[in-house]
Amino acid sequence: MTQPPPPPNQPPGPPPGGFGAPQDPPPGGFGAPTPPPQQPPAQPPYGYPQQPQQPQYGYPQQEQPQQYGGYPAQPQQEQPPQYGYPNQPQQPVQPPYGYPTQPQYPQVPHQPVPGAPGGGRKLSAQLQIVIAAVVAVALLIGGGLWYANSGGGDEEPNAKGSSGAATGGGEDGGAGGLGGGGKEKVPADTKAKLAFQLPVPTVPDVTDVSGSWITDKAYVKTGVNSVVGYDLDKGSALWTLPLTGQVCGASRHMTADFKVPILFEATKRVAPRYFQPCTEVGLLDLTTGKLVWQTSITGGTAGDKKVSFSEVTLHGQTVAAGGLDGGAAFDLANGNPRWKPQANAGDCEDLGYGGGEGGLVAVRKCGSYDDPTVTVQNLDPLTGRPVSQYKMPPGVDFAAVVSTKPLVVAADVNDAADDGSGVSDFFSIDEKTGKLKAKITADSKRYAPRCRSTRVEGCTQVLVGNGRLYLPTEEHDGSTGEYGDETNEIVAFDLANGRMVPEKTDAGDRYTLIPLRMDGGNLIAYKWPPYDKGGQVVSIDGGTMKSTLLMENPSDKTTRTAETSFSSIGAEFRYGGGRLFIADTLISKTKASTSLYDKKYLAVAFSTAG
Repeated sequence: MTQPPPPPNQPPGPPPGGFGAPQDPPPGGFGAPTPPPQQPPAQPPYGYPQQPQQPQYGYPQQEQPQQYGGYPAQPQQEQPPQYGYPNQPQQPVQPPYGYPTQPQYPQVPHQPVPGAPGGGRKLSAQLQIVIAAVVAVALLIGGGLWYANSGGGDEEPNAKGSSGAATGGGEDGGAGGLGGGGKEKVPADTKAKLAFQLPVPTVPDVTDVSGSWITDKAYVKTGVNSVVGYDLDKGSALWTLPLTGQVCGASRHMTADFKVPILFEATKRVAPRYFQPCTEVGLLDLTTGKLVWQTSITGGTAGDKKVSFSEVTLHGQTVAAGGLDGGAAFDLANGNPRWKPQANAGDCEDLGYGGGEGGLVAVRKCGSYDDPTVTVQNLDPLTGRPVSQYKMPPGVDFAAVVSTKPLVVAADVNDAADDGSGVSDFFSIDEKTGKLKAKITADSKRYAPRCRSTRVEGCTQVLVGNGRLYLPTEEHDGSTGEYGDETNEIVAFDLANGRMVPEKTDAGDRYTLIPLRMDGGNLIAYKWPPYDKGGQVVSIDGGTMKSTLLMENPSDKTTRTAETSFSSIGAEFRYGGGRLFIADTLISKTKASTSLYDKKYLAVAFSTAG
């Protein structure tokens, strides 16, 4: 099968005012009362998305018409934006870190009092204050602050701010209907023990060892030119799969019967270059430790050479791999190609794919290196034909898929993320139509998601579920404000309109919350510990954001040192069935340890089981 086709022609440029998010109304809004002149505008409180300063783009432009395999792309067109959103209200003094606040509403205008002489007597100042307070509380309960919906459509979305989604419900309408349904249960004893430690393998140079999974019987971890399955409780090797070269890509998704696609090199690395092309695609059975199939392909910009890939994913019966040579897909059952990279006049290629249960989504890049256009396409996984697409705004040269259903992608727009996180904004997209529903700005000084700029499925510390986007805030001073008292929160945004919801969860003084994965409607999160405590695993209700302790690790110095020897932003955290595994993803040239407290590990395991 050929590469997914690009879409047909589209209008040459945005209409006046830009695509996507509606323009801010003139001062005072559309029918909104004018704020008092003596009240200067305040900065948005910590944890709220910033009001965009420029028109937002969201109208999916399309590439020049081409056909691959006889399938012309027919993406849906986005409708012009709707107007009528109220202004962001004035804000009071900044609230606690990461939490939405009560807006400062305009003063109540003077009104005549019935029965007064001439009907013109004004309300007393005290009565005005009382009325203003009642109005402010009622409006806060009814909806909180506004964030412009970038979608547009036939209906005017909540112009009066009375949507039930304002309280965090999304389509479910209210936090009470969210969360729950998780498989992880609170153990009889939440006190964990150190189950085992895996030593760092000897390597002559920096080596990527990304990839780890939990099955019903094994913890599986990438090694050097191999993959190894370990006993869940003892850490002894159950099986070892030797490979022709180093693993260079691994899917975060696996099948129900524990099969997972991986990428690896055709030959072993040798000095002095210590590098090999990542050309081999295989399906690994995590139960038996055997390769079900192995394949490689040629074509696209690689010409007669094997195509190199940088990442691989899985959806249904399709394995999809992408990289700078273009994208390809394979039949899960036998590895037969579904489509291959194709050279084309538009200089277009699939950089990579997002998979999982929700669908298969391609990030497609066209044009020159200096002036690229990036399009997110929801694909038919069997043919590669685009079902819908959304063209990312100018200033985006790469996009990461956080979730395929609901479709949420991340991007660093105009290199605005100055902290190395790789993400400045999240885009909530209707996967059926390609229509932008909301754009959520994640200020790098406020929020702490991480996205790799070269991996389409490279985002961590961000979760999607319950119609919400869950983000950790950056660390900040705790209640005492003393050194070493840093903490953070996890906050949530409604994907239907981009607004922050009132519910949040606090890490507690000296702990830092790291969201790991969804468990039904709940979040599983790890709490990075202070210097004198062990780490914790908690389950967070996705609606109420109430936290429940699942595991607390030992606090003795030796165990704490092993637990915190990993990078909090670079390690792999896997939790399931009362067991936590923390593993490295990148190991350096091996050096002898001079002390117990600078010893490094490939992985450590904690358990409350048994």
